[in-house]
Amino acid sequence: MSDIVVFGIDFTSAPRRAKPIRVAAGVRHGAVVKLTGLVALHTLDEFSTWLRTPGPWVGGFDLPFGLPRALVAELGWPTDYDALIAHYAALSREAIRDRFAAFCDARPAGQKFAHRACDGPAGSSPSMKWVNPPVAFMLHAGVPRLIEAGVHLAGHRAGHDPRVALEAYPGLLARELIARRSYKSDTKAAQTPERLIARKDLVDALEQGRTRLGLRLKLSHAQRDELVADASGDSLDAVLAMVQAAWAVEQPRYGWPEGVDRLEGWIIGA
Repeated sequence: MSDIVVFGIDFTSAPRRAKPIRVAAGVRHGAVVKLTGLVALHTLDEFSTWLRTPGPWVGGFDLPFGLPRALVAELGWPTDYDALIAHYAALSREAIRDRFAAFCDARPAGQKFAHRACDGPAGSSPSMKWVNPPVAFMLHAGVPRLIEAGVHLAGHRAGHDPRVALEAYPGLLARELIARRSYKSDTKAAQTPERLIARKDLVDALEQGRTRLGLRLKLSHAQRDELVADASGDSLDAVLAMVQAAWAVEQPRYGWPEGVDRLEGWIIGA
């Protein structure tokens, strides 16, 4: 049984020293995923450089890879995936916000946002959302860089590059393990003892393999302490995405169900 290199990436569209992109590196061997390191990337250029890490590897990226087909059709944007991403990348964030806001304003209350088919099963925010969290800007900042680096976006694009990128969502796995308990906050005043305990419980559950993914996380004592101590939850989110990627490695189509819309994509494990 050979080891498989896996990564989990907790992404931000505006990385900086105080809020970097977090990368969890690991190795899957059988039903065990061993965390081998945590890295912080402080700029989008550093992210682009990191993407050229030689393969083979499979990464779970916590950012949307696709937009809702209903939104794309309404706006008259290209429905070919590569053409859509090229069109989207050429827009400014202000233009994206204005177009999406106008789309929402024209729709009835309770149905403002368009959703992808994976949003319901994953419990994820619509990928057109530009605030809290600004996932539309994460797509704008991240996906063009993945394509530029030549990484294979499995399901979305044809290709055979040994570096494989999948869309992950840490919240999906976290909810399975600790339900809807909050375990993180970027706000100092909200970094409470209750959230600290939730992070400990989450790490314990991952180490014990108490997930439907059938994988057990292997950590050193220092790594466990680091994950629990990071009150932002970013390091832990990167690890959750890494575990999701490790599960997808052994699944047909990397865990995509049959008939998924390539324009929209799928969140692994949904």
